[in-house]
Amino acid sequence: MNKHHGQIVEYTVRKGGYSISELSNELGVNRRSLYNWFKQAHLKSSIIYRIGNIIHHDFSTEFPELFSSTEFKKVRSTASDMAPVPDRSSFEEKEVWKNKYLVLLEQYNQLLNKQIKITTNKYLASLVVGASLLPLLMF
Repeated sequence: MNKHHGQIVEYTVRKGGYSISELSNELGVNRRSLYNWFKQAHLKSSIIYRIGNIIHHDFSTEFPELFSSTEFKKVRSTASDMAPVPDRSSFEEKEVWKNKYLVLLEQYNQLLNKQIKITTNKYLASLVVGASLLPLLMF
């Protein structure tokens, strides 16, 4: 059975709670490239190795045919010290800002709709006034 390298790497990245944006920055590629890698059935071992080093994961367990456990020895020794733990307060702070943004966006849309109605009413009123003055102007 063939392994889908991209799916395995993506699962590992997401399971670890790593930010795709931060990972792509560390790799020096854009997020789209990273997502494209996740879709590839076969990834270069150098890409898997670079990702493993950044997220401090030993991919020799998932890909013994590509790596020996000694290649990721350094990764395993530092993983417990350096593995990012999703910051709960950071997540909650992002949620607060997202909710504030959504409230402001909704208020903006309401004001915009009011302005459209006012402008439309003024325009229609000018048409009515113009039409009522038209017979007077014909003399």
